[in-house]
Amino acid sequence: MIDVDSLVKEFHRPKRFDGPLGGVRTLLTRRYETTRAVDGVSFTIEEGELIGYLGSNGAGKSTTIKMLSGILVPTSGTVRVNGIVPWEERERNALQIGVVFGQRTQLWWDLPLGDSLRLIGKLYRLDAVRYTRNADRLIEILGLEAFLDQPVRQLSLGQRMRGSYSIAAARSPRILYLDEPTVGLDVVAKERTRQFVEEMNRESGTTIMLTTHDLADVERLCKRIIFISHGTVLYDGSVTELKQRYAPYRQLEITLDPANGADEEATSPLDIAGAMIVEQRGARLTIRFDPQVVAVPDLISAVIARHPVMDISIVEPDLESVVRQIVEHGGMP
Repeated sequence: MIDVDSLVKEFHRPKRFDGPLGGVRTLLTRRYETTRAVDGVSFTIEEGELIGYLGSNGAGKSTTIKMLSGILVPTSGTVRVNGIVPWEERERNALQIGVVFGQRTQLWWDLPLGDSLRLIGKLYRLDAVRYTRNADRLIEILGLEAFLDQPVRQLSLGQRMRGSYSIAAARSPRILYLDEPTVGLDVVAKERTRQFVEEMNRESGTTIMLTTHDLADVERLCKRIIFISHGTVLYDGSVTELKQRYAPYRQLEITLDPANGADEEATSPLDIAGAMIVEQRGARLTIRFDPQVVAVPDLISAVIARHPVMDISIVEPDLESVVRQIVEHGGMP
């Protein structure tokens, strides 16, 4: 569905001239400096995939989306979206995609949300029956009923965002690009957004490319992620594999039972390979272990045999901690 090969995008901006005239620029002295926002990105996305496209601020995520949607022309490289070169056939490409760029709304400011939805159907000359059916389904999923008749300018941020999703998806696009779709939203609006993304991908088979800093969205929605840094792909694979490769350890969180003789001796080293006590705070004990070395049942049995235990739980590494480690270390280990 999406084929990207060696994609490069450079931006040029005037550079301050340090010469005899100081900071003065003229037609004869004007110089430019080049910033490479996307640097040789390549990937393929199959029909019906839901991809998390991740990276820190300035990594090149939004620039990539703008080239895929035909807004920007790349400096070099090739892109085909369902067989179409986006910037060469902008109208054909626009008919097969839906796009939401963060808080930049596509709604008409002074019209009620319902009128905006109806107007989109007429602008694209869509089949009225099919479009109305799609719009009604999205109104239910996104919970728009209560404010369909309100002018967009009177809506909250979360309500406007949900309205923007309905506009982008009501045309039944083959591909949906969501650039920071949950930024600034409260927990209720975020949950509505996640339900919408799941529904579009599962029920309609829509190919979805999601860029976000909210990694809870990615863990819930995406089986595959593409991680970029400084315009270059660092990782392309499953969330599970990323955790296994770059955060192999798990933690056993234990609450000791003081009533049955729990004491300070709990901090003595565990006599089991692949596990060690890393922290004890009162009756709370934390053991770090490598599941590739030690079996969880064996570890739990060893702990229970040695200490009186009131409660026990296994803590998996979250995606946010893994990505933070990658960003802080400037790339993959």
